[in-house]
Amino acid sequence: MPGGYAPMAARWLCSLFRKPFDGGKRTMDHGSQQPQTPQMPGPFTGYAGPQGPYPGQHPALLRLDEVQREIATLGPQVCSYSGLQSDREYKRMERELTRLLLEIDKVETEGRPELQQARKRAAGEVEGLLRYLEGNATHPSRLAIEELTQEVQNLLNEGVVGPFRQGQAQDAFEISEELVEAVQDVAMRLAQVKTGGSVPLRKARYKALTRVCAVQELLEGRVRTQTLALPLSDDTHEAVQHINQVMAQVSGARCQEVALLMGLSGRDSCAHLARILTELLVELDALDVSSNAAVRNYRKQVVEEINGLLKHLDLEGEGEDTCRYDLAQNDSIREIEAIRGRVSVLREEVLRHGAAGQGTELQGLLTHLDQVGTGRNPCIREARRRAVLEVQALITFLDLWEALGRRNPGSDEPPPHAAVWRVLASLCDLQAQALGFDGKRADKSYMVLEELLTKQLLALDAVDPQGDQGTKNARKQAVKHAQNILSYLDMKTDEWEY
Repeated sequence: MPGGYAPMAARWLCSLFRKPFDGGKRTMDHGSQQPQTPQMPGPFTGYAGPQGPYPGQHPALLRLDEVQREIATLGPQVCSYSGLQSDREYKRMERELTRLLLEIDKVETEGRPELQQARKRAAGEVEGLLRYLEGNATHPSRLAIEELTQEVQNLLNEGVVGPFRQGQAQDAFEISEELVEAVQDVAMRLAQVKTGGSVPLRKARYKALTRVCAVQELLEGRVRTQTLALPLSDDTHEAVQHINQVMAQVSGARCQEVALLMGLSGRDSCAHLARILTELLVELDALDVSSNAAVRNYRKQVVEEINGLLKHLDLEGEGEDTCRYDLAQNDSIREIEAIRGRVSVLREEVLRHGAAGQGTELQGLLTHLDQVGTGRNPCIREARRRAVLEVQALITFLDLWEALGRRNPGSDEPPPHAAVWRVLASLCDLQAQALGFDGKRADKSYMVLEELLTKQLLALDAVDPQGDQGTKNARKQAVKHAQNILSYLDMKTDEWEY
């Protein structure tokens, strides 16, 4: 997002806390020794010039004051908008802001610098909001989110929604594990989309993620259901036929819910589907199945299926709550950040003073990270994965550093094997630089470090093991170690955030 938009966003976020805009009071010079006239409420002060005095504010300032009030209303909406240019809400706000520009242009300033300055300031406010609105809706990350969403839509349309609309009951086809894995892959790529801390982009990413993850869970639930011995035979109990009919409706509802969550249904609504599912629960509850344990269990499973669908039907306003899309406030993220903070301290100790028993604590931190709950949120999973890689990078550095310190080669060591160890010694020095690197990919130091690591890979490629299995294994491990350092360096500089 262009840097100039951030101050505008901050300005309107401040307006949420009712901090007044001065309307240019600091720069407007009244230049009159006449007694001050009573000030009307609003951001602009009164004006009394040679053609006045006007009773109160100058008419131009009154009109600009009205415009400023409209800007104050539109500002927070613009700064939190997370949609696209094609959305109805975008067009509404763009239309309103354009109208305000025309209204400002109609204000007569009578050639007076004070009025011209006030009009110019108001026009600048509106133009800034228009740029901010367009910048968010056309930001590369916002477009990436939309492309990934459309990718999921195409997968689901082909694998779930399309067959259902063609009249094929969901029980007649299976949801493949390949489809579930494809949706999961898109969710992970969504989690890695960079937002630069922008509220609209974070909201857009979170909204897309919640829907994709909900669909993923629905598909996984269907895969699990395919392994159940359902439905029962109608001869088992008089209530079984009714339960089987409900189960068939639930199967259809799952397809409808997938279509609703991913924007593939223009007719139904989540609220309507929720009412239908709730009515099915009431029907099941009214059935008398107390005399048959198998039927009771069958009904229980169908009820669980319905409840599983219902819990995903409250996503209409998902992402509006700051505590949800701003994961910095999430308890799991805070726990991960606390661990990363400790890893940072240990890393500094290692780089400055060398190994001093940090390995045991680092292993404990890995165990702690493994216990952090992610709540099926891909962003939290990605944050935990990155923290794990940070710990592992420090552990492998310590292991290599200690191995080099213990190394005592004999006179009969094969030259190729010694060559691999020389490369490992160089990699140890380069990994220390990578661990301490705190720059960006555009930095010269990054490019130099990347080039040196690549040269070590080429050096390993030039080693001829001469049939020695030990040398082959050592070279393979060294290549993997160099690649891991490059991946770690890439992760440190990809500017990913929650």
